[in-house]
Amino acid sequence: MTKVAFCDDDSAVLRELRLLLEQYRADRDEELDCAVFHSPLELIHSMERGDGFDILFLDVLMPGVNGIDTASEIRAFDKAVKIIFLTSSAEFAVQSYAVGAYFYQLKPIWKEGFFRLMDSVLAACEKEQSDSIVLRCKTGVARIGLKELEYCEVIHRTLFFHLTSGKVLESIGSLDDLSAQLEPYRCFLRPHRSYLVNLEYVRNISARAVTMSCLTEIPLPRGKYNEVKDTYLEYAFRNRRVMV
Repeated sequence: MTKVAFCDDDSAVLRELRLLLEQYRADRDEELDCAVFHSPLELIHSMERGDGFDILFLDVLMPGVNGIDTASEIRAFDKAVKIIFLTSSAEFAVQSYAVGAYFYQLKPIWKEGFFRLMDSVLAACEKEQSDSIVLRCKTGVARIGLKELEYCEVIHRTLFFHLTSGKVLESIGSLDDLSAQLEPYRCFLRPHRSYLVNLEYVRNISARAVTMSCLTEIPLPRGKYNEVKDTYLEYAFRNRRVMV
């Protein structure tokens, strides 16, 4: 079930959004869960307690902490939620995308526009869910998006998933099986038998190590440098990275 949250200090706007979501849910026959918050602090406290959302409609101009600052704080621990800013002015449009906004919606919100926006954001959520893996961790079952995974290492039979957020998840499994599962995505490389890295987050490649964005150095076995370098360059050109 997709979880949607609305955060606005105007109760009338919250009622309107909930009504639009109910209409959309009935019209599209979608399973959507809804939560409403009257302040950014209320929203952040809920998320810090573990309440996760797939889509967040967030008002920009609210008393105290504004929506842009709220989104920046949220991004420190949740990089996946789709944030849609709500405002009556285009003044903060540029800043909104600096915190990874999905969309910047001007008020008032009409039914047709809301439906188109929900169609779009739900399609994006569905695509990201397909580009993810499900882990059985000590704390239960967790789904992580592949773009969140910086690298993975195996120690004995335990896989350690190092995420871009800095969080590390543990799961029992085989790195051979994980490598085979992720091979079709063409963005993962196994430079060492104990490591699998996401090429998107490779910062430097030397004869002795691959340095990741988090500054972790993955050791390179003797004679592996050229293979790793060529694979990375192929990935960079395929994804139109600028090379100098």
